[in-house]
Order: sequence, then structure tokens, then C-alpha cells
Amino acid sequence: MQVKVIGYWGGFPKAGEATSGYLLESNGFRLLVDCGSAVLSKLQEVISIEQLDAVILSHYHHDHIADVGPLQYASLVTSILNGENKTIPIYGHKEDQESFDKLTYKQATKGIAYDPKDSITIGPFTISFLPTIHPVPCYAMKMTDGESTIVYTADTSYKEELISFSEQADLLLAECSFYEYQDGTNAGHMNSTEVGKIAESSQVKELLLTHLPHFGNHQDLITEVQKHYKGHVSLASSKFEWTKNM
Repeated sequence: MQVKVIGYWGGFPKAGEATSGYLLESNGFRLLVDCGSAVLSKLQEVISIEQLDAVILSHYHHDHIADVGPLQYASLVTSILNGENKTIPIYGHKEDQESFDKLTYKQATKGIAYDPKDSITIGPFTISFLPTIHPVPCYAMKMTDGESTIVYTADTSYKEELISFSEQADLLLAECSFYEYQDGTNAGHMNSTEVGKIAESSQVKELLLTHLPHFGNHQDLITEVQKHYKGHVSLASSKFEWTKNM
């Protein structure tokens, strides 16, 4: 499995960059996890619209879904230009019915509901879910292609169940919205100390920090995480790529 970071900012994108969006590739199948602001533009630096096979969404805050509409229109236009009739499936939960209904657009995209209590299969990926602690219904995801496993925390404040959910994962893709001296509980986000403790307790192989704040020195996040987690830590960045080390 390969993971490519398309966007990684929290809240809103820095100039020329994007909020949450992560491209998973395995066996020629390409799955976009979340589709935040400016993700469509940055995605096309990596693949064409025609090469995208499916999308899955953790929740319906704008920094995770803002570019769903542009993606839908892009899918429609490219299908017409190519003389195709391709429909991109977009997976999401139905706890916000109005937002879910918007995932279907003409023949370009079709909203498909996932039941967070059950795992689903999308292409080569098997995906299971864990509800997070956030102001709206949101789900962390464990994704495996049978050879490697990544866990995406999505947006959440500290939750002990994330430890068992992430156990022995090859990569933990963890939101890290605050520094160690800050408490993100009320906002539904984690700080560096909490992320480090989850990574260490779950014994994940590698840790990637994402959903980064628009303030402070991001290198401090790594230093703070490493007080608790002894494994390899990276900061998400545009076009960051991860492949499991065999």
C-alpha cells in the first residue's frame, strides 16, 4: 500500500496547499480519504480525475469535504469529454442525512452509506471504523489491503479506544492540532502529548502527524511527540509519500 498526502492543514488551507485529503493506492486502485478545501487542485498534481476510483469521508466538516462539489463537477465534465459514463462512489455515514444526500450528483458520483458498526470493502481495501470525539459524528478508519495496515484518526480529542484500534498498525495517520501545553478537548482535537501516548501504547510502526495548526513551529510537535513515542515520526507535507518498509 502507498499513501500520498494531498492536504494536511487543519481548518483552512495555507496558500497553495489543501486541508485533509489522503490518497491510498494498492493493486492499481486509488481511494481518496477525505476531500477538503483545495484537495481537487492538489490531487491533479498526482493523478488525473479519471484515475480516481473511490472516495471515503470521515465526517462532514468543510475542511474534510469542501471539494466534494468541485470533484463532482470535474467527474461529470471529464466523463463527457472522454465519452465515458463513469460514476465515482463516495462513501459516507448517514447520521447527517442532508450532507449524505449531496454525495450523489447526476451520474458523476453516487453516495454510498457505510455502517460504522461493520467493516466494508472498497477495491482491495478492507475498512473498519471507530467513532471519535468531535462536535459532529466522525469516524476513525482502519484500512488494510492484506499486506499493510494504516489507521487514520480523522478528527478527535483523546480517546483511549484509539490505542486498541491502532494496535500494531504499520502507519498511524494522526491529527495533531495542538501543542503539548494546549488542551484541544473542547474543540474535539488532540495535542502532541496525546498523540505520542497513543502511538507508543499501540506500538505502531510509524507515525505521521497531520491536520496541523496554523501557528507555532511544527518541528516542536515532533519533539513533543518523541517524549512519549520511540518510533519514527514525520510531519505531513504536500506530496509526502509513505510505503511500507518490507
